[in-house]
Amino acid sequence: MSDNSLLIGQKHHQLHGCHAVVVGSGPNGMAAAIVLAEAGYGVELHEAQSTIGGGARTLELTLPGFLHDFGAAIHAMAAGSPFFSSLPLSQHGVEWIHPPLPLAHPLDDGTAVILEHSLSDAAHMLGNDGSRWYRIFKPLAENWSQIAAEVLQPVIHMPRHPFLFARFGISAFASAKLFASTFFKEARTRALFAGIAAHSFLPLAAPLSSSGAIMLAAAAHAVGWPMARGGSQSITNALASILKELGGCIHTNSPVTSLDPFERNTLFLCDISPRQLLAITGHRLNPAFRHSLETFKPGPGTFKVDYALTEPIPWKAADCLRAGTVHLGGTFEEIAASERAIADGQHPERPFVLLTQPTLFDETRAPQGKHIAWAYSHVPNGSTFDMTDRIEAQIERFAPGFRDCVLARHISSPATLESMDANLLGGDISGGAMTLWQTIFRPTRRNYSTSDPNIFLCSASTPGIGGVHGMCGYHAAHAALKHC
Repeated sequence: MSDNSLLIGQKHHQLHGCHAVVVGSGPNGMAAAIVLAEAGYGVELHEAQSTIGGGARTLELTLPGFLHDFGAAIHAMAAGSPFFSSLPLSQHGVEWIHPPLPLAHPLDDGTAVILEHSLSDAAHMLGNDGSRWYRIFKPLAENWSQIAAEVLQPVIHMPRHPFLFARFGISAFASAKLFASTFFKEARTRALFAGIAAHSFLPLAAPLSSSGAIMLAAAAHAVGWPMARGGSQSITNALASILKELGGCIHTNSPVTSLDPFERNTLFLCDISPRQLLAITGHRLNPAFRHSLETFKPGPGTFKVDYALTEPIPWKAADCLRAGTVHLGGTFEEIAASERAIADGQHPERPFVLLTQPTLFDETRAPQGKHIAWAYSHVPNGSTFDMTDRIEAQIERFAPGFRDCVLARHISSPATLESMDANLLGGDISGGAMTLWQTIFRPTRRNYSTSDPNIFLCSASTPGIGGVHGMCGYHAAHAALKHC
């Protein structure tokens, strides 16, 4: 373990001998550190990279002055996080920018299906399916804080809002295919739903594949799909600032390769993958628990391209210029075929592509008059296939002339993503496959705890699931405090 850079804070005296070490500075590691510091622990956080944030970093990946988000750029779950909402993020520099539209989904006829922030407006825009959309999402959007608190924790728990949780859960366990065919008559609405459901990385005929779509659509109407001015790094920096005020300290360029150098009674919260946990804990975990971690399956990988652009993307559908997020994939059937191919270990000719375009709404992210965008597609875990041409063909399909706008590209294969964030095994940005078993028992029946009473896992591989919301770290830290 090295310790080359002390980023924030000063090491302070442990309160009553309570000392905690957090491994990893992603949103969940930060959340765990803040909870422990609030409880009076002396907290040290170790980050292997030179920049804090994990998936919530902003970097000059293409050209100087072009600020790209390494991971998530749109933050519905951060804006709607029960824990983050309790923190004074705005006082520490976070400013949410809400594009006029959360989402646009262009089609081959030159139009786009749009998702409005206002539920009433969304219902109006969705025509014959509008009333159904309204009835489905009204109770979820109106009770967002309760729903988010219920969903972003272990599946097996005593719900505080049982009827609301049941309403969500019954639909969430269905496949996106069944949900869409049951509730929506229009092909356009089904296409919109398919793109949102594809965030789950699951085949759209698989159980649970509707869950992400229901959650994200409800969030769009409750809290929007905002971006942070200046990039996702501002969220991380705000969390670091809060931790500093609480007396915590962060060490960068400080990979933890073993827990043995630390005092034996140290409390550990690990914002890392199950595989990494095995590597650094070794003999401290019993054989049965080690085996359960060894069998935890990663999810599909991601192939991402960041773009520096001379001008905005020339979309055929003008509505796309009003949206922070654009889903490229055509019809429900086409998106379903793409995601099915990934599950079968193949690389689709026409992949589903998720694209964000921050500089349409945040001029601080690029030199004057220039723009950025990023796009990614799903690939089999650990894939070495170059998806650049196929991704750009999908963009050109809905925005002819896109390639003429490209100043520079930064291509992130699954291996590149993992090299920049060791949690992203094989390019998996979800913290593990979203199978039914791994959703209920994530990553094991113990959820956050391990067979060692001083070691807890708090990454996206635990309940709360992937995303910039900090709830995995929040719940893990409270589990640790309750145990101790």
